[in-house]
Parts: sequence; C-alpha cells; structure tokens
Amino acid sequence: MVLNSFEPLYTAAEMKAVEAGHNVRELMERAGKAVAEEALRRFPDATSFGAVCGGGANGGDARIALEALRAAGREAAEGIDGDVLLDGLFGTGFHGEPRADAAEVIAQLNAAPAPVVAVDLPSGVDADTGEVAGAAVLATVTVTLHGPKVGNVVGPGRFHGGELVVRDIGLETRQTRHSLVTREILELVPRKQPGDTKYSASVLVVGGAPGLTGAARLAAEAAFRADAGYVAVAAPAESLPVLETTLLEAVKRPLEEVFDAVEKAGAVAIGPGLGRDEARRELVRRLLMETELPAVVDADGLHGLEPFERGAPTVLTPHAGELAGLLGVEAAWVDAHRLEAVGRTVEQFGCICLLKGADTLVAAPGERVLVCGLGPATLATAGTGDVLTGTIAAFLAMGMDARLAAAAGATACAEAARLGPERGLVASDVIAALPDALDGY
Repeated sequence: MVLNSFEPLYTAAEMKAVEAGHNVRELMERAGKAVAEEALRRFPDATSFGAVCGGGANGGDARIALEALRAAGREAAEGIDGDVLLDGLFGTGFHGEPRADAAEVIAQLNAAPAPVVAVDLPSGVDADTGEVAGAAVLATVTVTLHGPKVGNVVGPGRFHGGELVVRDIGLETRQTRHSLVTREILELVPRKQPGDTKYSASVLVVGGAPGLTGAARLAAEAAFRADAGYVAVAAPAESLPVLETTLLEAVKRPLEEVFDAVEKAGAVAIGPGLGRDEARRELVRRLLMETELPAVVDADGLHGLEPFERGAPTVLTPHAGELAGLLGVEAAWVDAHRLEAVGRTVEQFGCICLLKGADTLVAAPGERVLVCGLGPATLATAGTGDVLTGTIAAFLAMGMDARLAAAAGATACAEAARLGPERGLVASDVIAALPDALDGY
C-alpha cells in the first residue's frame, strides 16, 4: 500500500497523546505565533484584531496570538472589536452544547462584520465527530495545529470552518483512528497490463428502467472511463431501444437475462435507475444472495434493502436520505451525526458503506473510517452518484480491495470534477475527465 495515500485525522484524545511529554508553554507559544502569522498572511491590511479567549489552552493560544500581533505593530486586545476576530473560546476538548453565556458570545462573533479566524476548530464543533449540538462559530479561516481534527473535515463541523490551514508546531505524526484520504490513493488503482483482455475488468450494470435509463448509461460510461474493458447493462426490455441508441460500447441484455450476464462479469453495479417496485427489490436481494461477485449497491438498489449476509465484497453508496431509509431515521439526523450513522450502517449490514457528501465517509467492519474530503461543490449535480457507482464497480472488477476501491472511486470523481468547469458541471463532464484524473497518477 502507498503510505502517503492517507493522512492522520486527530481526535482530542489522540492530540493529547501526541502532546504528552512536551513543554505545554512552548507548544502554546508556537501555536499562538502560528495563528498570528496566518491571520496576518490572510488579512495583511487589517490594523486591529480582537479575540474571544476561553479559560483553556485554546484561549491561551489566542492570547499569545494577540501578543504576537501587537509585536507586529497591530492593535490587538480581547473582545469582539477589530478588523479581524480570533475565536479561542473552546478547544478540542469541547463536547455537547455550549452554555447560554457561551452561546451568546458565539452569536455575537457570528453577527460581527469582521472575518473570524478560529484557533484549531470553530468553537461549538465537536473535534471528535464534527457534530454541532448547539451554537457554533462560523469562521472565515480555521488555523488547525499539528494536523486536521475530525471535526475540521466531517460535517456539519466542516461547514463552520471556512478555509482550513494546517500549521506545524513541532509534534511527531502518529497513526490515528480515522484517516484523511489523499490524491495519492489513485496510485493504487491497477493499470491494464500486457496480456489483459477486455474481460480482465468486466462490469455488469443492473438498472435503467423506463424514464431512468440515463442513470444506467452514466454508470456504464463511467465504468468504461475508469478503465473497465467490458461493460454490460441489464435493463427492462422496454428500455433497451433507448440504451441501444445512446450507449454505444456496452452490451445490452434484458433484465430477465441478468443471471446469464453475471457469468461474464467481474463486478456488478446494482441500482442505477432500477425502479422501486417489489419485483426490483426481490431482484436486488437475489443478486446479493445468489452471486459471488463484488457488488456496489446504489440508488434504487438501496430502497427497502434489508440486512443480508454474503461472502463477496459489497459496497453500499447512499446519500444522507438513502442512508436514513436504511436506518429508519430522518435524513436530518444523518446529516447531524455522519460518523455515527455510517458506523451504524456497517454494524447493521456487515459490509462497506460509503456515505456521500462533501466529506464522503468510507467505513468498513473492523477498520478506521476514511474521509474523502477533496470533492468540489460542483459535484452537487444530478447523476454524479451514478458516475461514482460505475467507477467503484470498475475498480472492484480490477480486483481492488473494496474499501480502497470505494475511497479511490470517490477521489477519482473528485479529481475529475476539478478538471471540469467551475459552473455548469454535469455528470457527463466528470465521466469525460476520469481518464485524465487517473492518468495523473
């Protein structure tokens, strides 16, 4: 495995362990100076700085930052007054909901016209989970020290931090419970070798009901562009004329022949535009229970899905609403408790779960959670989930470990989206850019 495919993602306890044995005052001096330097770099024209300082180490960091700012010739004092404000109210040890007095201070910070620089993470965000139980600072920039915390990159805390800047304060790197996925994971995606045939990486897409043929088409085209050599689509007979004219390279089979099509496949993508009636649900169940192919299940394949047992690698790829359906909760609860939600799904279904979002989470039984946070906002457009499904299916067909295939698929789609337009991106743009995204590694 390429070691630089992952970066540590710290919890409060893991940071405390890293800091153990070091001089606390020296660490605070480095941290405060780092915050001041970043504030000056980001806001060079600011002449005055204010800060909200709590009673812990985070508040101490903010006070030292004020000293450094004064030494740099700026006005700097505690209080919510200045061209730029520092948030040093709570640190990584904060959990739960702020008390009423602290919530009022946070409300004043958020109402101030000045940009806010958060020290380590925005006050009110849980460093271990990214959860926000009550009032939380909306920062313009977050200067996190030593390495990113879980709460910096997992929603909803992720969306409170603004631009994230990591500053070194002289601590050693250690392995953490959760990891941040880097672009280098794409180095793990196998390349075609001399002697390979088109069947060396073969994908079957099951979906494409009338009115939903675009989903199956996008998944199939993505599988090809992710370097699968052979793709077949099993769809209802009435959809085949549409697929025949819009999807050139893939083989088309009527849905009744899906188990014959399985024989040539190395992986199966179940669900893109499949439909949600009882017959389709039964088909999903049979495909999972009666085949030994690596499978990725998305969209309609997840509708009404019950826990199952199978030996072959299986990846579920829900968004928050689909995951809510699997767990029997509201989508808002999933959005507010993303780490817990993906963990519950793994426990309940016993397979890999990729929870889509700006902070795409990949969880697997007995493994640390991988956070894929590279996706640009432009990916929030119809059909990109189908593209992800096809991409992961291609990587599974190549023989990749399913957990890594899921994380690599999310990263490949993120990189492809970055190569596309900044406005007006559509799913087919992501497909077109997949080869270039993969060729970069």
